[in-house]
Amino acid sequence: MDMTKRIAYLNMISEKIIGCAIEVHKALGPGLLESYYEKSLCREFEIRNIVYENQAMVPIVYKHTFLGDYKLDILVENEIIVELKVVEKLGALFEAQLLTYLKLTKKKVGLLLNFNVPILKDGIRRIIN
Repeated sequence: MDMTKRIAYLNMISEKIIGCAIEVHKALGPGLLESYYEKSLCREFEIRNIVYENQAMVPIVYKHTFLGDYKLDILVENEIIVELKVVEKLGALFEAQLLTYLKLTKKKVGLLLNFNVPILKDGIRRIIN
């Protein structure tokens, strides 16, 4: 797939994920535990026939030594990492965390979604590796 088509594909998936997240946020509002948003978002993916892996395992390797596995919140279409938060404010630490996940998995795009906001668009960050 050439670069232009790949970018368009990643943008399309990102839009679908954000649409699902908005639907969940409209239905549940802010203030719940992260696990409820995670389950609801996965259910919304199922309803819309979006392929995802919940709690996807990522091997952590340091200098050719396997250190263990790390669980990602959600991996969508084997392309986009979705990291969920329920925090007062998204800070640089959360963005750096997602960027690290992108580097470890060699993925290009991640979405950081904070459901603890009155309007979800204020809780969305797109991170590019």
